[in-house]
Amino acid sequence: VPLVESGGGLVQAGGSLRLWCEASVTDFFTKYAMAWFRQAPGKERQFVAAVDWSGTRTLYADSVKNRFIISHHDARNRMYLQMNDLQPEDTAVYYCAARHFSIATMVGDFNSWGQGTQVTVSS
Repeated sequence: VPLVESGGGLVQAGGSLRLWCEASVTDFFTKYAMAWFRQAPGKERQFVAAVDWSGTRTLYADSVKNRFIISHHDARNRMYLQMNDLQPEDTAVYYCAARHFSIATMVGDFNSWGQGTQVTVSS
């Protein structure tokens, strides 16, 4: 499933950004659970947040809990990641990912990925 991320950029510490991931499949979110991952230079790709197909269940990495919010908008076929109180350690390429139905948090659980969008947080 083609996925395209947008919304990355440069922001100062304490600022906010909203990423979104767009799917080109009709009624996408009735079939797929979605997630955001990130990868900093020299580090492994790590889980950030996930949402199930219904949008009612969400999971977050401890490092972003209470700062980031994942959601999706069915009519627009978009998934969002609202990132607040950004810190330099949040700097990474952010990827959206999809898998059928059930929510998950491991890289290997997902079989569709976007190309990534860069987020840079300056101190």
